[in-house]
Amino acid sequence: MTKAGTHAKTSIAFDVSAVREDFPILDTHVGAHSLVYLDNAATAQKPQAVIDAVSHYYASTNANIHRGVHYLSAEATDAYDRARLTVAKFLNAAEARECIFVRGATEGINLVASSWGRANLKAGDEILLSGMEHHANIVPWQLVAQATGAVIKVIPVTDSGELDLGHFDQLLSARTKVFAITHVSNALGTVNPVRELIARAKKVGAITLVDGAQSVPHLRVDVQSLDCDFFAFSGHKLFGPTGIGIVYGKAALLEKMPPYQGGGDMIERVTFEKTTFRGLPERFEAGTPDISGAIGLAAAIHYLDKFDHAALATHESALLTYASDLVANVQGIRIIGEAPEKVGVLSFVMDGVHPHDIGTVLDNEGIAIRAGHHCCQPLMQRYKIPGTARASFAFYNTRAEVEQLASALAKVRKLFS
Repeated sequence: MTKAGTHAKTSIAFDVSAVREDFPILDTHVGAHSLVYLDNAATAQKPQAVIDAVSHYYASTNANIHRGVHYLSAEATDAYDRARLTVAKFLNAAEARECIFVRGATEGINLVASSWGRANLKAGDEILLSGMEHHANIVPWQLVAQATGAVIKVIPVTDSGELDLGHFDQLLSARTKVFAITHVSNALGTVNPVRELIARAKKVGAITLVDGAQSVPHLRVDVQSLDCDFFAFSGHKLFGPTGIGIVYGKAALLEKMPPYQGGGDMIERVTFEKTTFRGLPERFEAGTPDISGAIGLAAAIHYLDKFDHAALATHESALLTYASDLVANVQGIRIIGEAPEKVGVLSFVMDGVHPHDIGTVLDNEGIAIRAGHHCCQPLMQRYKIPGTARASFAFYNTRAEVEQLASALAKVRKLFS
């Protein structure tokens, strides 16, 4: 299998103007202004190739899968199964059956917490999280801890937005049974050294889960190289449809886990006395899945695979640096999260102005950002702020859009002075 970091398809040179033509929504106008979409960490826009793939499924091959013997069912089943192979190659999973289709990273983490956690954790065991986790990688573990008596420990975050690795080593012990960590912070953009942290967690026998919702749009992920036990991401942040995602798990672990949900297609035999379950991946995919979503996710991966990833990363990095410099020069603005290793996210506060007011004024200029706590309330409490304004970038964003952002923020400053 091709390594995730060495994809061979680099046939299309990176040209941001040409790329923008692939995304029809970027032609939208907000009032008198052209849309400037800087809310990519919430959800990314969809290229025409993804829209066409989903439309084609519904127009030409719509049917349920794995059950029918007719032509449409066979076509839909083949497309769904091929989508899993595409995802497995994208992550460099050892086997396609290690990739479970779920609704998104949130359901993927819940699946692991509920199925593995409830079966394996007991009173006194410790679950190690970080202070920059999204609620989706906090609340499921809290529910499991309440049910099992396990205890949650938290790695602190420094003023600059990095993990306090000294405290990480202090918190690791033989009691650490789960280490669940975000790869990239959705609120700060910090890239955590997950490969190193996973190796250290494994030395004490912990199972490891990586929340990759924010990393897959920006970084090449190789789950075998990371050596994580579980990895979850959402399709809609990877330029694919909403309502579809993946939780990867090592087959040896998944095979021992009880089903997360019960229903059709995940069973071998049902009687009123007993049910036996299928193997991987069907055991964790009860009921009719999001067939069009899986097909659309595969289309998004194929679309991205046309580009030289290094060129995309270089463009995004330059945008973030340019935006950071321009925004920091606006009077009264303080950037939250200045780790040396960052991707795609610029969070900031402005003296005397609520983030929601910043977002509203920018929307009047046609600029879409996110304002609030970003489902990271513990992190906001750590910085003693109610929330931030967050601009987040994708490879279709431009320097001109960054300049529009900075100009609009100067208007906000003037309006509230």
